[in-house]
Amino acid sequence: MALKIGELLLKHGLITKEQLEEALRKQKELGKRLGSTLVELGYITEKQLVEVLAKQLGVPAIDLSNVEVPEEVLNLVPPEICFQYEVLPLARKGNVLFLAMVDPSNIQALENIKFMVGIDVEPVIAAESSLRKALERLYPDYQKELARIEEEKKKEEEEFAGFDIEDIEVEDYEEELDEKEILKISKDTQITKLVNKIIRDAVLKRASDIHIEPFEKILRVRLRIDGVLQVYADLPQRLKTGVVSRIKLMCNPNLDISERRKPQDGRIQLKLRDDEGKERMIDFRVSVVPTVFGEKVVMRILDKSGLSLDLKVLGFEEDDLERFLRAIHSPYGIILVTGPTGSGKTTTLYSALSTLNTPDRQIITIEDPVEYNIEGINQVQVNREVGLDFANALRAFLRQSPDVILVGEIRDSETAEIAIRAALTGHLVFSTIHTNDAPTTIDRLVDLGIQPYLISSSVILIQAQRLVRRVCKNCKKEVSYDPELIKELGIPEEEIPNMKFYKGSGCEVCNNTGYKGRIGIYEVMAITPRLREMILNGATSDEIREAAREEGMHTLREDGIRKIKKGITTVEEVLRVTAAGED
Repeated sequence: MALKIGELLLKHGLITKEQLEEALRKQKELGKRLGSTLVELGYITEKQLVEVLAKQLGVPAIDLSNVEVPEEVLNLVPPEICFQYEVLPLARKGNVLFLAMVDPSNIQALENIKFMVGIDVEPVIAAESSLRKALERLYPDYQKELARIEEEKKKEEEEFAGFDIEDIEVEDYEEELDEKEILKISKDTQITKLVNKIIRDAVLKRASDIHIEPFEKILRVRLRIDGVLQVYADLPQRLKTGVVSRIKLMCNPNLDISERRKPQDGRIQLKLRDDEGKERMIDFRVSVVPTVFGEKVVMRILDKSGLSLDLKVLGFEEDDLERFLRAIHSPYGIILVTGPTGSGKTTTLYSALSTLNTPDRQIITIEDPVEYNIEGINQVQVNREVGLDFANALRAFLRQSPDVILVGEIRDSETAEIAIRAALTGHLVFSTIHTNDAPTTIDRLVDLGIQPYLISSSVILIQAQRLVRRVCKNCKKEVSYDPELIKELGIPEEEIPNMKFYKGSGCEVCNNTGYKGRIGIYEVMAITPRLREMILNGATSDEIREAAREEGMHTLREDGIRKIKKGITTVEEVLRVTAAGED
């Protein structure tokens, strides 16, 4: 898009080649649009830019200096979306919303707004400065809110400015303290600030877990980012009592700060500000376990804003997504998702339920624990103290006339049998189970005492999955690998010369890891008539795997190779998360 604008401006004689090259260099530094950069450098005027863009894109231009917009039209698009995409709703005529935009070629913005308002969107082009002034004039309350957020963000930054966690001054305490003394330490201003900083930094770095681990001489804090643990800080060991007790007090209800011999579990809910200054409510699941050198704390960060419920962005290849969608739209049957902890099973299942979540369907879930609340879905938390486990809840669900049931995990034969019976009696059932891949899930069900004829007649799809780290787009570069390593991955020798491989060299954006974000790799095994017959006849998992591959299934390793070929991830990542012996 940038080059086309540049070439068009060159063609019209509005800029020189040297000016274009300078603007392109400046654009990379500033991260702005090429047109805005050219205006900022004084090479063209905004009016010239708008005229050229209007001609290039075939959309009308508009002057927003005196435009008035009806309130009902302004309310169609939230102000944060208008400021984010630099757009302004102008008028609605029938089933069409006319939208002023700085960049009408931004298809993503147009599609998102079209989905949001539920009607067609027609863009018109406006100068950037006039659109910003119009937004500020028409959304004054939002401007005040932005100013308030900015002021609070500034105060927050000032609070932690110069705060060095290595230099916290806290007295040395004996191991045996009474509750009053522990309470005093946990409320220490320095300890409170330290814990707040750890939590805040973990959220800003988009960590999924915080690990606070006492060792003989240090208290180590590690963050799990994109599935891999990274050391955040090695603190003085004397801080352990204060830090752990502070976290216990933050839980609701408070955990017992005087109890240091038994494991304890709790939850924290905090309103935190992200790197854009927006406030978000974030849940933390807290687990405290005694170790030789003191209590170890793991805080699982459950940030709903980071939960994508769109199946299309999770990493499914087109053929696998088609199989998965076909299965979840079946009227009945059981769909099993398998993979280790942290492989994205919850996200996949919530995405599937979100796809099915319509007013004409009743969806009930039983989870341990309920990680995210989804509007329109009845979610139940396991409570073993009162006898509410997966099996008992599932029995109760069947008396509630549900259409779709999610059982958090099949752990025993009783739960497995009830889930399969539910699928056979006209319900669509989702669940997870711990196996290495899709074909061996059949063996696991048989081990749980489920008869092959029940498995073959109820299971409609089994999906195994893992998460691999994405190559950082900011420092991505082409690299070469040892051919032997590529062969180990399972890529045919004749394909290697035509393949390109990429890695991240490490930069500030990715915290010098070379990776930013994660994507799923999937093994989607639809239970076809041929596989049903094989299950019924007691075929081995190897035989089922080969038959499934003949019918179009890609193994986890093979799907990982597809992501490597697209430059999404690396050879090391696929080798790391897939079984060493996989074909």
